[in-house]
Amino acid sequence: MDQRQADALVALLPPLLKAYEVLFLVARHFHPPRFDQMMAQIGTPDEDLAAARAGASEALAGLGEAGDALGAATDAALQAFAGLRGALDGGGDIRAAFRAFRFVAAGLEALYPLAAVLPPINRFFVDPALRSDAAVVERAMREPSYDKVGVMRFAAEEDNDDGERGGFWLYVPEYYSPDRSWPLVMALHGGSGNGHQFLWSWLRDARSRGAILIAPTSVGATWALMGEDEDTPNLLRILDYVRSEWNVDAARMMLTGMSDGGTFTYVSGLEANSPFTHLAPVSAAFHPMLAAMIDAERVQGLPIHIVHGALDWMFPASMAREAETALTRAGADVTYREIEDLSHTYPREMNAVMLVWLTR
Repeated sequence: MDQRQADALVALLPPLLKAYEVLFLVARHFHPPRFDQMMAQIGTPDEDLAAARAGASEALAGLGEAGDALGAATDAALQAFAGLRGALDGGGDIRAAFRAFRFVAAGLEALYPLAAVLPPINRFFVDPALRSDAAVVERAMREPSYDKVGVMRFAAEEDNDDGERGGFWLYVPEYYSPDRSWPLVMALHGGSGNGHQFLWSWLRDARSRGAILIAPTSVGATWALMGEDEDTPNLLRILDYVRSEWNVDAARMMLTGMSDGGTFTYVSGLEANSPFTHLAPVSAAFHPMLAAMIDAERVQGLPIHIVHGALDWMFPASMAREAETALTRAGADVTYREIEDLSHTYPREMNAVMLVWLTR
């Protein structure tokens, strides 16, 4: 890398990483009635990034794959902002805003391989609360000593949606060692998502705190909340495969999910033969019929961590309170957190809380 390329990196990385942090903020606090206020408050980080991109384009072209990755991550962030501003101009179109957020996952996927070689990107993929811990930051950038680590994709055998439906994404920390058992998180996406996108809602925390992360995609358009359940057998097959290849702590296996994924956490995780030791539904629906289906033996002492937003416009918080009451009455060990400023979005800040709860 010559001095011109180094200067281009120094100029590009701060606005690029700031842009993603702002996108995280918008995604976390997205609430349709306040969308215009949120967009007014964030300023113009996309304009700063576009200017840095223009100034660095020639230098990036000489960086090979690293330059391509930085260019792709930059373009994805700019597309996300363009989509959000377009949604705002269109009167706050919720669907357009959600489509814009999909660019975030694509950008993070492009950026992540550079965490192994560029310290600022390594720190970006560490939980902000742990960035002052030199040992955590150094460990995250350490050369792997085991082959099967990092981000991996396992497509479904059936040729559906490019093998995404019924497949899964897996993250194993690069510093994984098979000489000890590791906690496991299986994270279920929302109704319009997939495992590829939802993986990035959790990766930074799994990487920072040392957990194996599975992000599966539902077999159908969403999880099997009605009719025949094809998803639970598939999740169990995925879990069995991961446990056969990596050393998973059998006492620390959490099933969690957002929205439809949270509801399916109840549906599947409360079954009598479920192997998951902890359940953590987020922004999920809970119907009295679920309470009637609870297996009495399964639920006794079962740790369940419920997170819900007071501003949730899709599934009112009253549903979560009913779930807390019903599950506690049935004998579960319930932790309930209602977040005052949370709408129907994913609270990434709760990942660390749930991992501490899982491993305590």
